[in-house]
Amino acid sequence: MSAADPVRGTCPTPLTEAEKVLLGHGSGGQLSTELLREVVVPALGAAATETVPEDAAVVDVAGVDLVISTDAFVVSPLFFPGGDIGVLAVHGTVNDLAMMGAEPLAMAVAYIIEEGFPVTDLRRVTASIGAAAAAAEVRIVTGDTKVVGRGAADGLFVTTTGIGRRLPGVRVSAAFARPGDVVLLSGPIGAHGTTILSTREALGFEAEIASDTRPLHWLVAKMVADASYGIHTMRDPTRGGVASALNEIATASGVGIEIDETAVPVPAPVAAACELLGLDPLHVANEGCLVAMVAPESAEALLATMRSTPEGRRAVRLGEVVSEHPGRVIMNTLMGGKRVVDMLVGEQLPRIC
Repeated sequence: MSAADPVRGTCPTPLTEAEKVLLGHGSGGQLSTELLREVVVPALGAAATETVPEDAAVVDVAGVDLVISTDAFVVSPLFFPGGDIGVLAVHGTVNDLAMMGAEPLAMAVAYIIEEGFPVTDLRRVTASIGAAAAAAEVRIVTGDTKVVGRGAADGLFVTTTGIGRRLPGVRVSAAFARPGDVVLLSGPIGAHGTTILSTREALGFEAEIASDTRPLHWLVAKMVADASYGIHTMRDPTRGGVASALNEIATASGVGIEIDETAVPVPAPVAAACELLGLDPLHVANEGCLVAMVAPESAEALLATMRSTPEGRRAVRLGEVVSEHPGRVIMNTLMGGKRVVDMLVGEQLPRIC
């Protein structure tokens, strides 16, 4: 460039090779969404068929609606009050299938094991997987095992694939929420994430808090049996918590969602832990509850159905779907005001599932 050439005031584009994956890209919040939208889906090209973020995919096989989901589990620590990585792997897979209205049928399980990992712990995790699968009436039909060198993994990682059959009459999607729908939540929030953090950092809260991990497919089956036509959307608010799940639904459906702060069920020990640690319970991960967008004429019956089950006995009416502020979630606060409930930004609690 000569001295006479003009200097252009343009911002340089970061080089691709300089970009790095951050912990926040696995948070289930805004960075996770950006990673999928800007990197993963474009790179897959024509092979990527889903444009709406779902917990699982429906695949038509000879006229039968099968549902398939895959997941990875890297929770630290491996063992915690209320469960372990094995139980979490089974419940997480079963629940992802259930959120698409499926009856879980079978699972594949694979291990990535670090050299030196105690065999006694491997037996313990595997026994948990077997017991949890048997209790959920899901078969383990295949799997794989890989061992990597010391330092190449953190003890044990578990990956799963689940397959199920969609229940008759069910048509749910994150894109199906409609203005007027009622938002139902099946139970208290925040227990899993605070349990993991407390156990990992030896904070002491685990004496009062345990993970809420549990299978939800029987709850879903009961809801579907009573009012399948009235259920438009279901989602289990795991990574990123209820806030991220509601924002995903609002964006996919092009609607607004309003929730009432007085209706948010946060157990007292969880609330105390979140206040001390500066966490928003709406961003904390859960492993044993679901949110559902249901037709207003079905809401009271479905709420009663949920409360009749062990998994949903503390279900609440959380809010409603509105046509205003599409793509946004608003909370009506205790003080009579309103605040925006955003998706989780960055990584609040790494490796919680």
